[in-house]
Amino acid sequence: MLNEQLQLYIEDLIPERDSLLLEMERFAELHHVPIMELTGIEAMLQLLRIQRSRKILEIGTAIGYSALRMASAIPEVQIVTIERDIERLQLAKQYIQRSKHSDRIILIEGDALEVEELVRPHAPFDAVFIDAAKGQYKKFFELYAKLLQDHGMIITDNVLFKGLVAQPDIPVKRTRNLVEKITGFNNWLMNHPDFDTVILPVGDGVAVSKKRGE
Repeated sequence: MLNEQLQLYIEDLIPERDSLLLEMERFAELHHVPIMELTGIEAMLQLLRIQRSRKILEIGTAIGYSALRMASAIPEVQIVTIERDIERLQLAKQYIQRSKHSDRIILIEGDALEVEELVRPHAPFDAVFIDAAKGQYKKFFELYAKLLQDHGMIITDNVLFKGLVAQPDIPVKRTRNLVEKITGFNNWLMNHPDFDTVILPVGDGVAVSKKRGE
């Protein structure tokens, strides 16, 4: 991962977002809502532009920040996004309704492991973005990889978990257990027979998995 000085340098080069997105960034910081880090989301948006994604599934809406960033960056893209936290989902609805992109974002309420039947009619997807409960990453991946286009892409955030995946001794048991799950997921993902994966050391670590197709 980049050192703090380089991280700040790159972030300063990123063009300023519009007023609504800046408001959401401030809200997330103030209320400790986990949204994707700037360098990570910029890398993801560039990959989605290169792929020319037209339909994206997002697992983990939070307050709708990533969905709106994707909708802003990619004209005509349709985004289906899932969130189980009712309070955050209501905030996402409000922010999305205030944007210019509400007609291209479909919100689904519920646990992503339980709403696959609601998501399936919108498939296939060009890309899937996983940014929800880290301990469930493998289950999310396995469930929704089935709804991916041939040669589609799955992007997973937070796979370096503040660099803790590289630390040998973590004293807090709960954190240690989560790190073990993320490490196990990373190892499983890098050896998946149906996907080619690279982990980018941007943001909090972004895994990019390209489906090999037939």
